[in-house]
Amino acid sequence: MLPKFEYYSPTSLSEALDLLEKYGEDAKIIAGGTDLLVSMRDRILKPKCLIDIKKIPELRRIEYKEGVGLTIGAAVTFKDILEYPNLEKKYRVLWEAVKTIGDMILRNRATLVGNICNASPAADSAPALLILDARARIINKNDGVREVPLERFFIGVKKTILKPTEIVKEVFVPEPPANCYGKYVKVMRVQSEDLAVVGVAGLAYRDRGDLIIRLAYSSVAPTPIRVKEVEEVFKKKNMSLDEKIEEAVKISSEKVSPISDVRGSAEYRLNLVKVATRRLIKELVEVV
Repeated sequence: MLPKFEYYSPTSLSEALDLLEKYGEDAKIIAGGTDLLVSMRDRILKPKCLIDIKKIPELRRIEYKEGVGLTIGAAVTFKDILEYPNLEKKYRVLWEAVKTIGDMILRNRATLVGNICNASPAADSAPALLILDARARIINKNDGVREVPLERFFIGVKKTILKPTEIVKEVFVPEPPANCYGKYVKVMRVQSEDLAVVGVAGLAYRDRGDLIIRLAYSSVAPTPIRVKEVEEVFKKKNMSLDEKIEEAVKISSEKVSPISDVRGSAEYRLNLVKVATRRLIKELVEVV
């Protein structure tokens, strides 16, 4: 049984923002509800009011503009993303990450914006969005829209910079680098739907002939993280490719801070970071 709450289903963004202004910390936004309702059932969260945003047309928008980027509204489901034309080719790393989340039934309801707002360290969409330089477009009634890079959006376990009166209206993912190749590696306990023991997203491309590698991780720190120091390694001229790969593995393993839980020990996770990072970089390099 869920705790008692009032339910609202606004049909406009302004109506939703008015409700947030009225209820503040007592309100929760619901789109798919796949994380929120579980937390309510377990009495972790007890909101007095749920604001369902699925009927707000502008939040259902998913749109790609050539040379500009991809816009994903707050009510866009993972199913919508997977079925969007050419997304697998243009934003492969994001498409791969989304495909690993839950099963088909869950992806029919769960949303990408909900995934990042839940702010789980194991959020599968987050590493892909981080290496794609995604930005959250946040709106409230009084100040309008502000745009925040995703690496500043997460501030702790299940914590974001969002204020109680704010909504993430959409996520914007810029046009990816030309001829880039991306991949998401998710290590799980079972070959089925499961949270990641370790997740690694990688993106590789060449800039004026120089190899550029971006890496981001889930399930190895209090928040999903992008290890930007790795990107500097591959710009160095006085190292061989093998040396750069080993240096990237070393840096990544030093930047993560995994914990032990039911899915694996900290030591096991750390070893997985090293193995998965090395294998992923070698695969990326072969393609680009």
